Amino acid sequence: MKLIILDRDGVINEDSDEFIKTPEEWHPIVGSLAAIARLNQAGYRVVIATNQSGLARGLLSIDDLNAIHNKLLRSLAGEGGQIQGIFYCPHGSKDKCDCRKPLPGLLKQISERFYADLSGVPCIGDSLRDLQSAAAVGARPILVKTGKGERTLAHPDLDPSIPIYNNLSDAVDALLHEESVSQ
Repeated sequence: MKLIILDRDGVINEDSDEFIKTPEEWHPIVGSLAAIARLNQAGYRVVIATNQSGLARGLLSIDDLNAIHNKLLRSLAGEGGQIQGIFYCPHGSKDKCDCRKPLPGLLKQISERFYADLSGVPCIGDSLRDLQSAAAVGARPILVKTGKGERTLAHPDLDPSIPIYNNLSDAVDALLHEESVSQ
């Protein structure tokens, strides 16, 4: 089984410092849904791991989050793609959970649910915390410049060996090309 883990806000859809609180605020980044469909066609199971502290802050309800995810799934189906799981941390930064990225709890949940060793599994994110959670479980962190990615590039703790792409579509192109060359 080939597995890939994607962050949501800033990787699949436009990010907002005010949080994505309604389906109307959710807008896919150009090319991201087609990129996920290409991953599916190449045999990847695509899973989302996302911090959603807006729940803890009372900015959105679980029904709002589900409506946003339903819009994502419907939009993706229109491109011929699908997501095999959406894992989210509903906690705030002060809640002392183990699932809020950069901690590895969300990725460990994915590992358990899919009975998968995450060693080398591509994890695409736009923030340092996405990359740190991937590294903590031995996955393969990949940075995109969309969302918070440009800011992340300037972070002094960014590992210079992490691959960097303009967006999810470019990252998927590189991943699929790398895979075809190695076969």
